[in-house]
Amino acid sequence: MSTVGIISDTHGRISNEALDAFAGVDFIIHAGDIGSLDVLMELEAIAPTIAVLGNNDYNVDYGPGVRESATQVIDDVRLFVSHYPKDAERAAESGEYGLVIHGHTHVPRDEVRDGCRIINPGSAFRPRSGSKRRVTFAELEGGKVGAIRSITL
Repeated sequence: MSTVGIISDTHGRISNEALDAFAGVDFIIHAGDIGSLDVLMELEAIAPTIAVLGNNDYNVDYGPGVRESATQVIDDVRLFVSHYPKDAERAAESGEYGLVIHGHTHVPRDEVRDGCRIINPGSAFRPRSGSKRRVTFAELEGGKVGAIRSITL
């Protein structure tokens, strides 16, 4: 079983609470609007990190591994990550993925569409619509998406 920490919309700031929450995870996914290379470096110091570009990330060079979208297989679960909800929804509807992750709205989301789990962790920096700063965790094992939980920072 792998535990994946999911974060989005840090906009160049990551709290010690977020970093502490990710202690012990196997992977971290950042769903865009990273805002600073330092944020990725701090996450990479905890666990292998998969990150995508958000609409505010085009003025920073994060390296060749950070693009508009990413795919990964973790514990036989095929993942798709994009900053944008529409991209995530198209990926979910494709039938190719077990878990799709997006950011951008700063509002948490957890739903199943066409058998695929869609997650937006909300914002770790500037939440909207009455939500709180938060991060999310996904348990993946044997090709299945298990428990999804979020914590308020």
